[in-house]
Amino acid sequence: MNKRLIGALLAIAFGTASHAADTPPRLSPTPEHAQAAYLGSMFLSRYHYAVQPLDDALSAKIFERYLKNLDPEHLYFTQADIDSFADARTRLDDAILQGELGAPFAIFQRFEQRAAQRMGYARELLGRDFDFSLAENYPLDRSKAPWPRDDAEAQDLWRKRVKNDWLRLRLAGKTPEAIRETLGKRYDNALARSLKVRSDDVFQTFMNAYAGSIEPHTSYLGRGSADSFDIAMRLSLVGIGAVLQERDEYITIRELTPGGPAARSGKLAPGDRIVGVAQAESDPVTDVVGARVDEVVKLVRGTKDTPVVLNVLPADAGPDGRQTRVTLVRDTIRLEEQAARKSVIPIGTGTSTRRIGVITLPTFYEDFEGRRQGDKNYRSASRDVARLVAELKTERVDGLILDLRNNGGGSLREAVDLTGLFIDTGPVVQQRRADGKIEVESDQNAGAAWNGPMAVMINRSSASASEILAAALQDYGRALIIGEPSFGKGTVQSLINLDQVAKNDTPKFGELKMTVAQFFRVNGGTTQLKGVTPDIRFPSAFESDEFGETAFDNALPWRQIDAAAYRPADEIRAILPALQQRHTSRTAGDKGFAHLREDVAEILKLKDQRSLSLQEAERKREKDARETRLKARAVEAGAAGPGDDGLQSGERSLSAELASEKAAKARKDILLEETARIVGDEIELIDSRSRSETAARP
Repeated sequence: MNKRLIGALLAIAFGTASHAADTPPRLSPTPEHAQAAYLGSMFLSRYHYAVQPLDDALSAKIFERYLKNLDPEHLYFTQADIDSFADARTRLDDAILQGELGAPFAIFQRFEQRAAQRMGYARELLGRDFDFSLAENYPLDRSKAPWPRDDAEAQDLWRKRVKNDWLRLRLAGKTPEAIRETLGKRYDNALARSLKVRSDDVFQTFMNAYAGSIEPHTSYLGRGSADSFDIAMRLSLVGIGAVLQERDEYITIRELTPGGPAARSGKLAPGDRIVGVAQAESDPVTDVVGARVDEVVKLVRGTKDTPVVLNVLPADAGPDGRQTRVTLVRDTIRLEEQAARKSVIPIGTGTSTRRIGVITLPTFYEDFEGRRQGDKNYRSASRDVARLVAELKTERVDGLILDLRNNGGGSLREAVDLTGLFIDTGPVVQQRRADGKIEVESDQNAGAAWNGPMAVMINRSSASASEILAAALQDYGRALIIGEPSFGKGTVQSLINLDQVAKNDTPKFGELKMTVAQFFRVNGGTTQLKGVTPDIRFPSAFESDEFGETAFDNALPWRQIDAAAYRPADEIRAILPALQQRHTSRTAGDKGFAHLREDVAEILKLKDQRSLSLQEAERKREKDARETRLKARAVEAGAAGPGDDGLQSGERSLSAELASEKAAKARKDILLEETARIVGDEIELIDSRSRSETAARP
């Protein structure tokens, strides 16, 4: 860890109590921030679906949300801090309209001071001893708890937090020396991260407090965030094909993209650390030790076919080891992990085996720019899924599963086009604008890419475009919907490029993602708040108000409008009771589902548990019971039982993290396999019903 950095932060931490007012601000607003805030307010206060005037009432909401964004668990600020900000509560609207953003930056400065102070105290506690026989508890969720009254109460919370961190490592078998080293590095890293925050980050946090105070899915994207959104939608970027992450003070190569410049070079490997970047052999090298990963990514990405020079510290070299110099030529990197992919699951045995095709779609992506420019090979979810369906048909699958679990949405147009692959023609979704005007988005292409039996898998993280598709296919009676109730996001957002509005030659202002409409199912209902209810439900621990649209305190209400003109089929509805009965009978004695029900019960129990005991004996009993249960499962599966090592993400070796992720991907997906069996039942029941109807005809 950079000792000068830690020294600077500790100086902030321990100089705060008596000299907070004298500490010069490290970060301050820029003229571009003031202009972007004002321009953004013009759009939000005039064109949002749920317009709210920017006044004192909204200012109070922004104030509360800004504090929540900075300190969600109420661990850093004290009530005295909050009281000292009282004047800002009704002045943030004026700050935005007048371009005077000193108040939100002053609040952030106090947060930065408190963060350094709390982490400094946490490091100090590592030199003390803890009594684990005392009847103490550490609160699990303080998001709704009152702010600590003063520093003494805040320090007591942090004492319990450090004690809990220590106890987890102690129960994992770590020695006191190893615990001090692990936690010391953990708190040092937290201190270092706090000093890497930039003025743009503070402004984005504040603007998101403003946008999110109007409605949950309205947000502000700074320049870097807007770039990341574009990359996620087109599934490509220009770079070297390496996934980077911060590990301690180094930017470390986590993995290489197959076929990318880094992998082709043969000179780089996971674990190597990038310590310097130059844009050409003759250019000066920018030292990136201690830099943020997004800053290094900007240096590494660039224009296709241009060089980038990396100074690399090999994975097996010490801090003073010999560095290597690697020159790469940037190329287009396709993000295939986020693209649609297919597989086939055989169900049954012998002559009764059925082949169920699976298409997994992580997001509804679309290369907007490629489509606008008329690129015949532009990337989109619907085009990729159509290709995969055609391939599965040549492989003679009997049924199809579209897996939309954890798919948070994306392009509305792609949702409509993709739904059209599975219906003939007709309305897919209705949009209601702020003025009450209703528009119907329809599939105009006759015929379907797949008209056989199918199911759509959803879970609580399936949102927006996923819900449009699932709802439409459910309303048409075209597909079984299987899994958990979906997220409940029934709103439509539009991206507004503030730089284009201002006619800026270079990016300065960022973008607004603003809610402009609410979408409705073809049956007239909306997925807003209620989401899509599956035809067959799997056990779930995520159906409470803690996750999903219902968790937001200012979500738009559920509404109903007139249904669109569409023709539903009743085939699935007719066989649904039989499908449910077969699923229930099959899973009643299934070990995998028994384990799933146990896990759900355990999670629900933990949700009701408000705190963790800091008594070693009690925690050990809980840990032993949990690990005994998991080891018994592992023995059944012929694998090693998992255990809690007390470490957080990024604290294990890179090889251990990658091995764990590989094992997780290889783990049996019992929900997908059961869905395939349900589709097999669907095929059988539809065939049986069809034969009965044929036999009954004169």
